[in-house]
Amino acid sequence: MTAIIADSDAGRVDECSPPPRTGASSRSARGYASGKEDYLRRLRKIEGQVRGLQKMIEADTWCPDVVIQIGSATRALQEVAVGLLNDHIAHCVTGAAASSPEEGEARLAEVTATIRQVIQL
Repeated sequence: MTAIIADSDAGRVDECSPPPRTGASSRSARGYASGKEDYLRRLRKIEGQVRGLQKMIEADTWCPDVVIQIGSATRALQEVAVGLLNDHIAHCVTGAAASSPEEGEARLAEVTATIRQVIQL
């Protein structure tokens, strides 16, 4: 993967930084860029599963069958989340740690905060 590091004064950020909250769109490559098509394919499949759930409800399908399918869609989303975090750790966190211990600790704190937020479901 190619690191894209730009001057923040120009309104751009590097690929491992969160996007600016100014409403300006920044199109830098992210750590998952090499697997982007796989992630999109998996998300489209999950979208189909959710549409199937809607049809199950419309058809008055037996509740336990619907719940089992909800669990399946949930697990699929969790696998996408784990993959994205893995890519972020492998690309951004290790890159930051290699550049400086302080930067590595900051990126690791971001990952920890993300995991903490996700498991508070």
